[in-house]
Amino acid sequence: MSAISPTVRRTRLPKMAQAAVARAKLTVAPTPVSSIPRAGFIVVVSVILALGVVGLLMFNTSMQQASFLATKLDAQATKLAAQQQQLELELAAMHDPQQVAVAARKLGMVPPPSPTFILLTDGSIVGEGAPATSADAVQINPLPAPRPKELTPEKLIITVKPEAQSPQTQKPKTQSTKPTTKPKGQHG
Repeated sequence: MSAISPTVRRTRLPKMAQAAVARAKLTVAPTPVSSIPRAGFIVVVSVILALGVVGLLMFNTSMQQASFLATKLDAQATKLAAQQQQLELELAAMHDPQQVAVAARKLGMVPPPSPTFILLTDGSIVGEGAPATSADAVQINPLPAPRPKELTPEKLIITVKPEAQSPQTQKPKTQSTKPTTKPKGQHG
C-alpha cells in the first residue's frame, strides 16, 4: 500500500472528507433519562450511611470491651507479680542458713564434735568420729547488737545535802536532773 501514488491519495481525500462532514453535522442531544429515580438514590445513600454508623458503633463497642478486658488482665498480672515476689521472698527466707539451722535444731540435729571423712580413692577413714550430743549445739540466733553510745546517756548522780530548817518553813525539796556540764556549742 505504500506504493500508492500521491495522485490517488488526493482523489480519495475529498470523498472521505465529504462523508465525514455528512456524519459530523451537529444536532441537539436529547436529555438522558436516569435509570434510578431520585427517591431510590436517597434511600440507597441513607441505607449505606446507616450501615456505616451501625458498623462504627459495633466497632467502638468491641474496642471498649477489649479495653475493659485488657485492664482486668493487667490488674490480674500486677496481682500475680506481687504474689510471685512474695513467694520468692519466702523461698529466699527458707534457703537462709539461719532458718535451715533452726529447722535442724527442732529436729534434734546438732553438728558433730569431730567430723570423720572417707577418702574415695582408697576407702580409708580420716579422723576419729564421736557421737554428737546436745552439749555440742551451737548458738543459732545471734546475740543482740550493743546499743550505740549516742543512745546510752551517761549516768548523772546528784546528791542533795539536807538543810536545817524549822518544820513550819520546810518546803518540799526538788531534785534537778540537769547535767552539770554544758552541751557543746554553748558559751557563757
